Amino acid sequence: MSYCAVITAGGRVDGAFAGVLGTPVKALAPFGNATFLQITIDALRGAGIERIAVVGGDDVRSACEGCVEQFIDESSGGAENLRRALHAWSADAPLLYLASDMPFITAQTMRVFLARVPEATLVLPLTQWEEFDRRFPGAPPFGITLAGERVVNGGAFVIPAHAHDRIEHFAMRFFDARKSVWRMARLTGPTLLLQFVFRRLGVARLEAHARRLLGVPALALRNAPPELAYDVDVLEEYRYALAHG
Repeated sequence: MSYCAVITAGGRVDGAFAGVLGTPVKALAPFGNATFLQITIDALRGAGIERIAVVGGDDVRSACEGCVEQFIDESSGGAENLRRALHAWSADAPLLYLASDMPFITAQTMRVFLARVPEATLVLPLTQWEEFDRRFPGAPPFGITLAGERVVNGGAFVIPAHAHDRIEHFAMRFFDARKSVWRMARLTGPTLLLQFVFRRLGVARLEAHARRLLGVPALALRNAPPELAYDVDVLEEYRYALAHG
């Protein structure tokens, strides 16, 4: 399949975290001889992606000038940035949507992931906890337990062609509700919420719910490369990445 890609690079940090990074823009965090953003762009190029867009502010624009085909100015709202990212390219092609805080992402991990993506399917990579722990022993806490199975989700998503509008409607509502259990319950429904509370909610149940809700095939792709599952949200995770890079 021929993909277009979009990278969201608007996330900010503050306090001690920003002090250690030397920037409040997480995508511009230094890692080795590059930044998180440049590492992500290089991984996509190495995997054969020819059309890359980035959503971010002025600092991000300066950092990726000449490196990508399109730059999209960020807004002050996260949900709006999500909408802009989803519509970075024509809906005629599948969209590869990536966060910009995965320091261990490589061209090889992207190729391995994309080689297993079925056509016309919404795909989220999942790494089994045991594999993640082998790759990143002693890492800060990651993952979630679903029906007794511990998994870690990745930060790269595949959105099938012509599904962008349907994904947008739910994704923006999900973004706005993400910090409220009760607002999340309204989106998922009481049955799924109760199954999660009582540890009976499994991956297959979530896949089926996504198919019904969005009207497209949905797959949580198991055994995805653990490098796609290590992202940096807090200073502890950044320090671990530096020590194990």
